[in-house]
Amino acid sequence: MAGIMNVLGGITSLYMILIFIRIMLTWFTGASYGRAYYLLSGVTDPYLNWFRRFSFLRVANLDLSPIAALAILSVVNNVFLTLGRYGRITLGIILSMLCSVLWSTASFILSFFIIVLVLRLIAYLANRDVYHGFWRIIDMVSQPILYRLNRLLFGRRLVRYMTGILSSIGVLLIFRVGLDFLVRMVLDFLVRLSF
Repeated sequence: MAGIMNVLGGITSLYMILIFIRIMLTWFTGASYGRAYYLLSGVTDPYLNWFRRFSFLRVANLDLSPIAALAILSVVNNVFLTLGRYGRITLGIILSMLCSVLWSTASFILSFFIIVLVLRLIAYLANRDVYHGFWRIIDMVSQPILYRLNRLLFGRRLVRYMTGILSSIGVLLIFRVGLDFLVRMVLDFLVRLSF
């Protein structure tokens, strides 16, 4: 049974990667990707379209349905990999899986914001046309997080844009790595519970 669960965990991990690639490709409109793109769309779009039906997953021009789709896959993946690793289920393992699911979602969101801020930094350094559709999306996502983090870090003090971006990326990276370490300790403790 453990072997089957590990194989299923590997399949869901691969499918998550394919969905992530599909999501990233939607950011670049107008490009022609050929047959591989249509094959990727045919494999991932039925799953993604199921989540697109829910209107509460759309906030203004931002579609959060891919994040929800990846979060559900992450839950399923964690269940498969946990069953494959331990071969049994205890209350501690269930609590560990719940914490793992919550952390997977939170770490994905933190990683997403880090990537968006790094892209914004690259655009700033390269002096890119921020009115292009892709960069407008990056700005729409990055500005609220930049504003909140800069207010938290610097209060009402004015700082240079570069300082704000670098500080925000640094804080998010430290926060993500620190929480990852803490969550791993908690998960290890929960898994060892015998009941």
